[in-house]
Amino acid sequence: MNPEFQTAVAENWRRTLNQIPTVIGRLAFLTSLRSSTTGAYEHFGLSQRLGPDASARLLRDVHMEVFESWLCFGLERQKEELEEYLAATGPDKREILSNWLYLKPWNAWVPAESRDVERELFNADISAALELLRIEYGVASRDPDL
Repeated sequence: MNPEFQTAVAENWRRTLNQIPTVIGRLAFLTSLRSSTTGAYEHFGLSQRLGPDASARLLRDVHMEVFESWLCFGLERQKEELEEYLAATGPDKREILSNWLYLKPWNAWVPAESRDVERELFNADISAALELLRIEYGVASRDPDL
């Protein structure tokens, strides 16, 4: 396949992905393209243009790029990102936040290729930002020890 074509498709994909307003939203979306059983990334449109292997490689690489950009944000920016993302998911932020704190959907958003230290940092960052939001919105903890 023509490398220039692959580059053009990849850049177009990145521009399309950037239409999702938050980085955390991009992480959630990219995770939805990864099979929970095989770990392979699948996107019909990209596969049609690049082939399944090149498509999966591009999605894996972009997932890692987005993940790394989230890790570079400070806690304030991460909190803002989460607040914007949660606001877009439904009208009752308190209920959504309560469910998130219980279900921890972000655990699946870490790329398989990430290092343990990156996973730990991601979990610590997102937990801290969500705890700030929990306090701000007055969401009771489901943990009776807190």
